[in-house]
Amino acid sequence: MGKTIAEKILSVKSGTDAHAGDIVIAAVDLAFVQDTTGPLTVRQFQASSFKKLAHPEKTILFIDHAAPSPNSALSNDHLLLRDFARQTGAVLSEAGEGVCHQLVAEKYARPGDVIVGADSHTVTAGGLGAFATGMGSSDVAVAMGLGKTWFRVPETIKVEVAGRFPKGVFAKDLILHLIGQIGADGASYKSLEFGGAGVDRMPVSERLTIANMAVEAGAKVGLFPANEKTKAYLAAQGREGDYQPVAPDADAVYEKIIKINLGKLEPTVSQPHTVDHTAAVANLKGTKVQQVVIGTCTNGRLEDLKVAAGILKGKKVARGIRLVVGPASRSILLRAMKAGYIQSLVESGAIILPPGCGPCLGLHQGVLGDAESCLSTANRNFQGRMGNPKSFIYLASAATAAATALAGEIADPREVM
Repeated sequence: MGKTIAEKILSVKSGTDAHAGDIVIAAVDLAFVQDTTGPLTVRQFQASSFKKLAHPEKTILFIDHAAPSPNSALSNDHLLLRDFARQTGAVLSEAGEGVCHQLVAEKYARPGDVIVGADSHTVTAGGLGAFATGMGSSDVAVAMGLGKTWFRVPETIKVEVAGRFPKGVFAKDLILHLIGQIGADGASYKSLEFGGAGVDRMPVSERLTIANMAVEAGAKVGLFPANEKTKAYLAAQGREGDYQPVAPDADAVYEKIIKINLGKLEPTVSQPHTVDHTAAVANLKGTKVQQVVIGTCTNGRLEDLKVAAGILKGKKVARGIRLVVGPASRSILLRAMKAGYIQSLVESGAIILPPGCGPCLGLHQGVLGDAESCLSTANRNFQGRMGNPKSFIYLASAATAAATALAGEIADPREVM
């Protein structure tokens, strides 16, 4: 009987013949935390009997969620992470370097890896063919100390993707469509495995967007095969040697198969206050917003900034709109500056934030006022997510966000591209 990607990776990393439902102990290739979950992880590690990290070079501490720090309490948490890195030899990613999930993709994740992070969107690295999943801070502390952890091997739902994206439709629309179809718990503790001709053509930037939001359907992991597109991405990061092909067996057994034709998709929006509350953008045209956010670990990549800049170049955002743009990493910011995207965005009226999470989690930089609405390219729109439970969050692609910034209300990007 053939194996899914999840079964194949966990078999290799556990040294067993792993199948869905089995309990395995697997080697961990990378363990990481960020500055809101990291302090608890560090304290749990220090309170344990661990004397040192199992693999300091494979333990990353990211300062990205509140970067630069907006208050003294968070600054002290940052000090704790910096001190821990000095004492243990763990790798420290400082404020301004970028969002942990983007940096893991750029610098660390390899096809076939097992990656655990104290952040639910650790699943992003599944876009590179890594079994990457979020865990609680205490569990990550154990993985840091032992270099391994246990998993129940998840059942797999295959998402078979055919066709090509129409004009104005992007990976964000695909994943919002899927979550709207199966629900916020439609893949609870499952592996969402993406495949088909539509995926084979899909660049890694789009795969990362989709994998990032697999957890919004409850998935344990969101997995893509590693193919020539993956190899090209790693080569562009100077990491071609990290490539290995990863694919399911032809006779792999799936819990179910969902088929999606990209050509039939249209721009999609997630409405307040749940990610699976989706609608076609055409049905929400005219909905007023006061803020638009382009960025975060979901859609802060160079390709997203290129799309937004292309729509906004030579134009001005609507009166009364705050357009906030946060590149996902320093590397992306520099490349976007060189390409002229940042200049086009600034000239249109955008506010450029330092690389990091920015407004996504409501700690600083773009907190909404009472009754205000925001259309964001982030991954969550729960009530209070952006710092105010009296505000409203819509989720969409970078193209829909840029079109909305121009119109001052939710708008269809196909009309301005």
